[in-house]
Order: sequence, then C-alpha cells, then structure tokens
Amino acid sequence: MSFSTWLAFFAASWAISFSPGPGAISAMASGLKYGFKRGFWTTIGLQAGIICQLAIVALGLGALLATSELAFNIVKWVGAAYLVYLGVRQFRTDASPVAVEARGPAHFDIREQITRGYLVNITNPKGTMFLLAVVPQFLNLSQPLPMQYVIIGATLCFTDLVAMSCYTTLAARILRLTRKPRHIRRLNRLFGSVFILAGTVLATLSRHE
Repeated sequence: MSFSTWLAFFAASWAISFSPGPGAISAMASGLKYGFKRGFWTTIGLQAGIICQLAIVALGLGALLATSELAFNIVKWVGAAYLVYLGVRQFRTDASPVAVEARGPAHFDIREQITRGYLVNITNPKGTMFLLAVVPQFLNLSQPLPMQYVIIGATLCFTDLVAMSCYTTLAARILRLTRKPRHIRRLNRLFGSVFILAGTVLATLSRHE
C-alpha cells in the first residue's frame, strides 16, 4: 500500500468513524452512565468489534453476508434485538447521578462494558458489508495482503478510538453538568429510545440497501 493510498483511507476513516450509528450511541450512553474513564471501556469493546469485522472481510466471510439472505438476516435480527435490549436497559436505568463520583457505581464491570461494545459492532451486518465494499478499493493486490489489512485495521481503530472518545467525553460532560435525578432520568430515556430506534431501523434494512 502506497503512502498516497493510505492517506486517502486515513481521510475516509475520519468520516466513517464520526458517522452517527450504534457505536456512537453506545459510547455516549456509557459516558452518560459512568463518566469518561469507566465509559471508555465500551469504546475498547467497539474497537474489538471492528477488528473482528475486518477479519471477517479479510477471510472472505464477509461475502457470505453479501450473498446469503439467511446469513444476513440472522446477524441483522440478532443485532436489532441486542440494540432494543440495550435501549430498554438504558430506559430503565437508575436516575441517581452517582456515576460522576470518583469511585463510580459499585456494579460497574469492565468485562461487561467491553462485551457490550463488541456486540454492538459485531452484530451490525451493515458495518461488515460496508467494510467489504470500501476496504478492497484501497488494497494493492500485487502486494502481500496481510500487512495491508493490519495497516487498514490500525488506521480505522485509531480514528474510531478518537471519535468514540469524543462522543464519550461529550456525554460525560453533560453528566457532570446534570446532577438532578430527573434530568438524568430524561437523558437515560432519550438514549434508551435512540437505541430502540436504531434497533428498529436495523431490523427494517435489507441486504441490498
């Protein structure tokens, strides 16, 4: 991969990473609930999901989603159901603003947050198909592909890490300015509703869209 090709992908990665979607919603929801330091673990999970999606594309399994209606629908419905589940949980979450305190909520679990971020990305078939459509345009087939995929993965993870950190920070700052339980309750319901909406939209998508 030439430097000019990488530079073009680097520029495209910023647009991809900052595009609103389930990942951004998840990052903001975690920032709202836990603040930046703890909410950042969800972003780590999101990156793991991206790496796994890219590996699926690199192994050629992404083509299965593009050609098999059944495979696409299975992943799509699992992803939609998970987003709705997250929405219901967010909608019903505790309104107490303890997340802004230094110690954070006692029930915080790093593995749960990483898993949550991972599942949000890996159960989104549109993300895999998007990578399947975009990544090959930046590959030089006359050169070894593994290192090119490593470079692409590292670049996309870097830009997405920055983007999701911004979303998490934004929500965390809102949390610090919003101490009243009724305000936090409203924000939780807003994010919960957006999760449910995202799940509903995902469920209505077809493989050809």
